[in-house]
Amino acid sequence: MKVEEKLLALNGGDYIAYGEYGDARGMPVFFCHGWPSSRTMAELTDAAGRDLGVRIISPDRPGISRSSFQSNRRLLDWPAVLRQLADHLELERFHILAISGGAPYAYASAWAMPERVRAIAVVSGAPPIADLSDHSGLLRLYRWMLALHRKRPKLLRKLFCVAKPIATMRLPIRFRPMLLKLLHPSDAAVLRDNAAFEACFESARRAWRGSVEGVIIDAQIHAEPWGFRLEDVGVPVRLWHGKQDRAFSFRVAEEVARRLPNCTARYIEGAGHYSLPIRHMREILADLIAV
Repeated sequence: MKVEEKLLALNGGDYIAYGEYGDARGMPVFFCHGWPSSRTMAELTDAAGRDLGVRIISPDRPGISRSSFQSNRRLLDWPAVLRQLADHLELERFHILAISGGAPYAYASAWAMPERVRAIAVVSGAPPIADLSDHSGLLRLYRWMLALHRKRPKLLRKLFCVAKPIATMRLPIRFRPMLLKLLHPSDAAVLRDNAAFEACFESARRAWRGSVEGVIIDAQIHAEPWGFRLEDVGVPVRLWHGKQDRAFSFRVAEEVARRLPNCTARYIEGAGHYSLPIRHMREILADLIAV
């Protein structure tokens, strides 16, 4: 689907790109895309947003897709960006929906702006990896990347650069079944739908096309301490996690939920990393805006 790209000039000369989905006059919800991904991942919310009267505002993070690159950025730089975007749109209060790698950004915004964030929903969310004593609940690829990040960061950076030409390619339809075989059956089933597949993977291609350095920094932020404690996030959190999630085990999600003082967690049987937000988006959004 084609959505108008909008640009906002930020303090300091940078700019952020964003798009809007759902109901333009509805209740505002900021969308935090995954990694590696970009703002068009919010296509997954469009139909449910229209049905429920929800306005989805989805920005690209700095260095991702069309947003300008910011060197040495940290997770805690994000709330100020979101604040400027909310001010520009004249939104005093709002909800936040985060999928997968967008989770740290939702938690950071809720921690930094409790007077403006009504509630957040975190779906298939990335945990604070630096706080984990056991990485066995992470996807093997993530464990491998973390090991390189600690021991051979220059090699990891080179591998990201080598991966870019492949990651920016559109996979021919005839090759998709081979990719889907690598996923949990529940995820493979939902991604056989062309619209769902494109929402997930075209958003990733856009991220890589924007800047490999942006993708690298976005990855590094997930591996580093977030700069605040989950115990200090007082805003209501709706945590959704599939019991068959292979990226982040639901046991890891349970650990996150125990640390949040105002959390309602739902662990969905038969749901994987992708199938949970695709199949349950209407339920997730309805629950979020009811807070």
